[in-house]
Amino acid sequence: MTAVDFEGFVERLATVAGEAVMPFFRTMIGVEDKGGLGKFDPVTAADRAGESAMRQLIKSTFPGHGIVGEEFGSENESAEYVWVLDPIDGTRGFITGLPTWGTLIGLLKGGVPVYGTMSQPFTKERFFGDGGSARCRGPHGERKLRTRACARLEDATLSSTSPRLFSGGDLVAFEALEDRTRHTRFGGDCYAYCMLAAGQIDLVVEVGLKPYDIVALIPVIEGAGGVITDWEGGPAAAGGRVIAAGDRRIHAAAMDLLRSAGA
Repeated sequence: MTAVDFEGFVERLATVAGEAVMPFFRTMIGVEDKGGLGKFDPVTAADRAGESAMRQLIKSTFPGHGIVGEEFGSENESAEYVWVLDPIDGTRGFITGLPTWGTLIGLLKGGVPVYGTMSQPFTKERFFGDGGSARCRGPHGERKLRTRACARLEDATLSSTSPRLFSGGDLVAFEALEDRTRHTRFGGDCYAYCMLAAGQIDLVVEVGLKPYDIVALIPVIEGAGGVITDWEGGPAAAGGRVIAAGDRRIHAAAMDLLRSAGA
Protein backbone atom coordinates (compact mmCIF):
# COMPACT_ATOMS: atom_id res chain seq x y z
CA MET A 1 0.00 0.00 0.00
CA THR A 2 1.29 3.47 -0.93
CA ALA A 3 0.11 6.99 -0.17
CA VAL A 4 -1.69 7.03 -3.51
CA ASP A 5 -3.50 3.79 -2.66
CA PHE A 6 -4.98 4.96 0.63
CA GLU A 7 -5.44 8.67 -0.05
CA GLY A 8 -8.94 8.17 -1.41
CA PHE A 9 -9.83 5.91 1.48
CA VAL A 10 -8.71 8.52 4.01
CA GLU A 11 -10.96 11.02 2.26
CA ARG A 12 -13.87 8.62 2.75
CA LEU A 13 -12.99 8.20 6.43
CA ALA A 14 -12.95 11.97 6.92
CA THR A 15 -16.27 12.30 5.15
CA VAL A 16 -18.10 9.66 7.19
CA ALA A 17 -16.66 11.09 10.41
CA GLY A 18 -17.83 14.57 9.49
CA GLU A 19 -21.29 13.31 8.61
CA ALA A 20 -21.52 11.63 12.02
CA VAL A 21 -20.15 14.54 14.03
CA MET A 22 -21.60 17.69 12.44
CA PRO A 23 -25.26 17.17 13.47
CA PHE A 24 -24.07 17.60 17.08
CA PHE A 25 -22.00 20.77 16.60
CA ARG A 26 -23.44 23.96 18.11
CA THR A 27 -26.36 22.08 19.64
CA MET A 28 -27.28 21.46 23.28
CA ILE A 29 -25.28 18.25 23.29
CA GLY A 30 -24.77 16.39 26.56
CA VAL A 31 -21.23 16.19 27.90
CA GLU A 32 -19.73 13.48 30.10
CA ASP A 33 -16.56 13.89 32.16
CA LYS A 34 -14.23 10.92 31.77
CA GLY A 35 -11.30 12.60 33.52
CA GLY A 36 -11.93 12.01 37.20
CA LEU A 37 -9.69 13.23 40.01
CA GLY A 38 -10.81 16.79 39.42
CA LYS A 39 -9.42 16.99 35.86
CA PHE A 40 -12.15 17.75 33.32
CA ASP A 41 -11.87 15.51 30.26
CA PRO A 42 -15.07 15.83 28.21
CA VAL A 43 -16.55 13.27 25.85
CA THR A 44 -19.77 13.49 23.87
CA ALA A 45 -22.05 11.36 21.73
CA ALA A 46 -20.43 13.09 18.75
CA ASP A 47 -17.00 11.68 19.67
CA ARG A 48 -18.40 8.17 19.83
CA ALA A 49 -20.47 8.52 16.66
CA GLY A 50 -17.49 9.78 14.67
CA GLU A 51 -15.15 7.02 15.79
CA SER A 52 -17.78 4.31 15.30
CA ALA A 53 -18.35 5.42 11.71
CA MET A 54 -14.62 5.33 10.94
CA ARG A 55 -14.08 1.96 12.62
CA GLN A 56 -16.90 0.37 10.65
CA LEU A 57 -15.47 1.58 7.36
CA ILE A 58 -11.93 0.44 8.21
CA LYS A 59 -13.09 -3.03 9.30
CA SER A 60 -15.19 -3.54 6.17
CA THR A 61 -12.43 -2.34 3.83
CA PHE A 62 -9.22 -3.52 5.55
CA PRO A 63 -10.17 -6.26 8.02
CA GLY A 64 -6.53 -7.12 8.68
CA HIS A 65 -5.57 -3.63 9.77
CA GLY A 66 -5.30 -2.53 13.39
CA ILE A 67 -7.13 0.39 14.98
CA VAL A 68 -6.24 2.63 17.91
CA GLY A 69 -8.94 5.11 18.89
CA GLU A 70 -9.58 7.51 21.73
CA GLU A 71 -13.08 6.31 22.50
CA PHE A 72 -13.05 2.55 21.88
CA GLY A 73 -9.45 1.49 22.51
CA SER A 74 -7.18 -0.77 20.45
CA GLU A 75 -7.78 -3.69 18.11
CA ASN A 76 -5.10 -5.76 16.38
CA GLU A 77 -2.46 -3.21 17.39
CA SER A 78 0.38 -5.49 16.25
CA ALA A 79 -0.74 -5.37 12.59
CA GLU A 80 1.60 -3.90 9.98
CA TYR A 81 -0.90 -1.14 9.25
CA VAL A 82 -2.64 0.53 12.19
CA TRP A 83 -5.14 3.40 11.97
CA VAL A 84 -4.93 5.93 14.81
CA LEU A 85 -8.16 7.87 15.26
CA ASP A 86 -9.36 10.85 17.24
CA PRO A 87 -12.89 11.73 16.08
CA ILE A 88 -12.86 15.12 17.82
CA ASP A 89 -9.49 16.46 18.87
CA GLY A 90 -10.40 19.57 20.81
CA THR A 91 -13.65 18.48 22.44
CA ARG A 92 -13.53 21.55 24.71
CA GLY A 93 -13.66 23.74 21.63
CA PHE A 94 -16.41 21.58 20.15
CA ILE A 95 -18.69 21.88 23.18
CA THR A 96 -18.24 25.65 23.28
CA GLY A 97 -19.02 26.10 19.59
CA LEU A 98 -15.51 27.08 18.54
CA PRO A 99 -14.21 25.61 15.24
CA THR A 100 -10.73 24.84 16.60
CA TRP A 101 -11.39 21.08 16.77
CA GLY A 102 -10.82 18.51 14.08
CA THR A 103 -10.95 14.83 13.20
CA LEU A 104 -7.51 13.21 13.23
CA ILE A 105 -6.82 10.19 11.03
CA GLY A 106 -3.31 8.76 11.15
CA LEU A 107 -1.82 5.64 9.62
CA LEU A 108 1.15 3.72 11.04
CA LYS A 109 3.17 1.26 9.00
CA GLY A 110 5.41 -0.85 11.18
CA GLY A 111 4.87 1.63 14.00
CA VAL A 112 5.96 4.65 11.92
CA PRO A 113 3.49 7.42 10.92
CA VAL A 114 3.25 7.38 7.12
CA TYR A 115 0.11 9.43 6.44
CA GLY A 116 -2.06 11.86 8.35
CA THR A 117 -5.12 14.02 7.92
CA MET A 118 -6.80 16.68 10.00
CA SER A 119 -10.34 17.31 8.81
CA GLN A 120 -12.39 20.29 10.00
CA PRO A 121 -15.88 19.69 8.59
CA PHE A 122 -17.36 23.00 9.80
CA THR A 123 -14.81 25.16 7.98
CA LYS A 124 -14.57 22.51 5.23
CA GLU A 125 -10.79 22.35 5.48
CA ARG A 126 -8.61 19.25 5.24
CA PHE A 127 -4.89 19.11 5.92
CA PHE A 128 -2.94 16.16 4.46
CA GLY A 129 0.64 14.99 4.80
CA ASP A 130 2.76 11.95 4.03
CA GLY A 131 6.02 13.12 5.56
CA GLY A 132 7.39 14.17 2.16
CA SER A 133 4.81 16.79 1.27
CA ALA A 134 1.73 18.41 2.79
CA ARG A 135 -1.22 20.36 1.53
CA CYS A 136 -4.49 21.95 2.58
CA ARG A 137 -7.76 21.91 0.69
CA GLY A 138 -10.73 24.10 1.56
CA PRO A 139 -13.40 26.45 0.20
CA HIS A 140 -10.72 28.67 -1.35
CA GLY A 141 -8.92 25.92 -3.18
CA GLU A 142 -5.91 23.73 -2.53
CA ARG A 143 -2.38 24.80 -1.69
CA LYS A 144 0.91 23.31 -0.64
CA LEU A 145 1.81 23.71 3.02
CA ARG A 146 5.18 25.08 4.02
CA THR A 147 6.48 26.12 7.42
CA ARG A 148 8.14 29.50 7.76
CA ALA A 149 11.73 30.30 8.65
CA CYS A 150 12.30 31.52 12.20
CA ALA A 151 15.85 31.44 13.57
CA ARG A 152 15.35 32.97 17.03
CA LEU A 153 13.01 32.16 19.90
CA GLU A 154 12.57 35.89 20.44
CA ASP A 155 10.83 36.10 17.05
CA ALA A 156 8.69 32.98 17.48
CA THR A 157 4.96 32.56 18.00
CA LEU A 158 4.30 29.76 20.49
CA SER A 159 1.11 27.75 20.91
CA SER A 160 -0.15 25.19 23.41
CA THR A 161 -3.54 23.82 24.36
CA SER A 162 -3.56 25.16 27.93
CA PRO A 163 -1.00 26.28 30.53
CA ARG A 164 -2.96 24.28 33.11
CA LEU A 165 -1.79 21.03 31.53
CA PHE A 166 1.76 21.71 32.72
CA SER A 167 2.93 21.10 36.28
CA GLY A 168 6.13 20.84 38.30
CA GLY A 169 9.33 21.07 36.30
CA ASP A 170 7.39 20.97 33.03
CA LEU A 171 5.53 24.13 34.03
CA VAL A 172 8.76 25.88 34.99
CA ALA A 173 10.28 24.91 31.65
CA PHE A 174 7.25 26.01 29.63
CA GLU A 175 7.10 29.37 31.39
CA ALA A 176 10.78 29.92 30.66
CA LEU A 177 10.13 29.21 26.98
CA GLU A 178 7.09 31.46 26.95
CA ASP A 179 9.18 34.29 28.42
CA ARG A 180 11.65 33.97 25.54
CA THR A 181 9.13 33.88 22.69
CA ARG A 182 7.40 36.86 21.14
CA HIS A 183 3.78 35.76 21.43
CA THR A 184 1.78 32.85 22.88
CA ARG A 185 -1.64 31.54 21.92
CA PHE A 186 -3.59 28.88 23.82
CA GLY A 187 -6.53 26.66 22.88
CA GLY A 188 -5.69 25.64 19.33
CA ASP A 189 -5.52 21.86 19.82
CA CYS A 190 -4.88 20.09 16.48
CA TYR A 191 -5.56 23.28 14.54
CA ALA A 192 -2.40 24.86 15.98
CA TYR A 193 -0.23 22.12 14.48
CA CYS A 194 -1.85 22.66 11.09
CA MET A 195 -1.22 26.40 11.35
CA LEU A 196 2.41 25.60 12.11
CA ALA A 197 2.50 23.55 8.90
CA ALA A 198 0.88 26.50 7.10
CA GLY A 199 3.56 28.93 8.30
CA GLN A 200 1.37 30.87 10.76
CA ILE A 201 2.83 29.53 14.04
CA ASP A 202 6.46 28.69 14.83
CA LEU A 203 6.31 26.41 17.89
CA VAL A 204 3.78 24.07 19.50
CA VAL A 205 4.72 22.62 22.89
CA GLU A 206 2.52 20.12 24.75
CA VAL A 207 2.56 17.56 27.54
CA GLY A 208 0.39 14.55 28.33
CA LEU A 209 -0.47 13.66 24.73
CA LYS A 210 -1.72 10.24 23.65
CA PRO A 211 -0.85 8.63 20.30
CA TYR A 212 -4.26 9.51 18.89
CA ASP A 213 -3.55 13.18 19.67
CA ILE A 214 -0.41 13.38 17.55
CA VAL A 215 0.15 10.50 15.07
CA ALA A 216 -1.98 12.07 12.32
CA LEU A 217 -0.21 15.42 12.67
CA ILE A 218 3.36 14.14 12.36
CA PRO A 219 3.28 13.49 8.56
CA VAL A 220 1.58 16.88 8.03
CA ILE A 221 4.26 18.81 9.92
CA GLU A 222 7.17 16.86 8.48
CA GLY A 223 5.67 17.08 4.99
CA ALA A 224 5.54 20.86 5.33
CA GLY A 225 9.21 21.03 6.27
CA GLY A 226 8.84 21.16 10.04
CA VAL A 227 10.21 18.96 12.80
CA ILE A 228 8.34 17.25 15.61
CA THR A 229 9.82 15.18 18.45
CA ASP A 230 9.43 14.56 22.13
CA TRP A 231 11.27 16.92 24.51
CA GLU A 232 14.35 14.68 24.38
CA GLY A 233 14.51 14.74 20.58
CA GLY A 234 13.08 11.24 20.07
CA PRO A 235 10.03 10.13 18.05
CA ALA A 236 6.77 11.83 18.95
CA ALA A 237 4.35 9.09 17.88
CA ALA A 238 3.91 7.74 21.42
CA GLY A 239 2.75 11.15 22.65
CA GLY A 240 3.79 12.45 26.05
CA ARG A 241 5.83 15.67 25.97
CA VAL A 242 5.94 16.96 22.39
CA ILE A 243 7.60 19.89 20.66
CA ALA A 244 6.86 20.85 17.06
CA ALA A 245 8.65 23.61 15.18
CA GLY A 246 8.60 25.06 11.71
CA ASP A 247 12.34 25.70 11.73
CA ARG A 248 14.98 23.28 13.00
CA ARG A 249 16.93 26.14 14.58
CA ILE A 250 14.20 27.11 17.01
CA HIS A 251 13.35 23.46 17.59
CA ALA A 252 16.90 22.93 18.85
CA ALA A 253 16.86 26.15 20.87
CA ALA A 254 13.48 25.40 22.44
CA MET A 255 14.49 21.84 23.29
CA ASP A 256 17.68 23.06 24.99
CA LEU A 257 15.75 25.65 26.99
CA LEU A 258 13.06 23.21 28.06
CA ARG A 259 15.69 20.73 29.17
CA SER A 260 17.76 23.22 31.14
CA ALA A 261 14.88 25.15 32.70
CA GLY A 262 13.02 22.03 33.80
CA ALA A 263 16.00 20.27 35.30
